[in-house]
Amino acid sequence: MPELRSAIDSLVAGGAAGSAGVSALLASLMIAAFIGLAVAWVYQRTHHGLSYSRGFTQSLVVLTMGATLLIFVIGDSLVTAFGLLGALAIVRFRNVLKDTRDTVFVFFSLVLGMAAGTQRYGIALVGGAVLMSVVTYLHLVAFGSKTRFDGHVTYAVRRGDSGGDEWKAALARIDEVLGRFCRGIEKMTSHDSDESVEVVSAVRLRDPERGSEMVEYLRATPGVVEASLVLRDRYAEL
Repeated sequence: MPELRSAIDSLVAGGAAGSAGVSALLASLMIAAFIGLAVAWVYQRTHHGLSYSRGFTQSLVVLTMGATLLIFVIGDSLVTAFGLLGALAIVRFRNVLKDTRDTVFVFFSLVLGMAAGTQRYGIALVGGAVLMSVVTYLHLVAFGSKTRFDGHVTYAVRRGDSGGDEWKAALARIDEVLGRFCRGIEKMTSHDSDESVEVVSAVRLRDPERGSEMVEYLRATPGVVEASLVLRDRYAEL
C-alpha cells in the first residue's frame, strides 16, 4: 500500500507539473506571437526598396514563436540541445537574405523569442519595445543618409522677354509652388536655349508622396513648358 500511494502521489505531482508547464508554454507563445507581430509590423512600415517579401514578413512572426518553442523543448537538457543542433545542421536553408537589414530583423526575432521562451517576459517586452522604437526613429529621420535632398526637379520656362513682367511673374509662381511642396531647394544647373530656360534644382519635399502633385502644379503654371521630378532611392547613395 505505501508503494501504491507513493506512485499515485508521484503521478498527481507529475500531472500538476505538466499542467503548469503547458500553461507557461501557452503564455510564452502568446507573448512571442504578440512581439513577433509587432516586429513584423515595424519591418513592413519601415521597409523601402524592391526586396520586400510578404512571406519573409510572416516568417518573422513564426520565427519568434519557433524560438520560444525551441527553448521549451531544450529546457535544461544538454543532450536535447546537442540533438537539435545536429538536426538543424542537416537542414539546408537556401534562401539568401538580400538586405543586411533583413538579417537584423531575423536576429531580433530569435533573441526576443528566446527571451519569451525562458519566461523572461519583462526583458522580451521592454527589449522589443526599445528595439522597435529605435528602428522607427532611424526610419523617420533617414539616419545614415549622406544627402539631405529627396531628388531633383527639372522645369523649363518659356524664354520670351527675360527681363519682362511675364518672365518675373512665371518665376514668382514657380517659387510659390516649390515653396508649398518643398522644405529645401538648391538650384543646381540652368541651361539656356532659344525658346526656353531649363532649370534643375535639388529639393527636399515636405511629403514625398505628393511629388507628382507638385509636378502637375508646375506644368499648369503659365510660362512653364515642361516639368519633371526624379526621386532618389533612399538606400542608394550616389
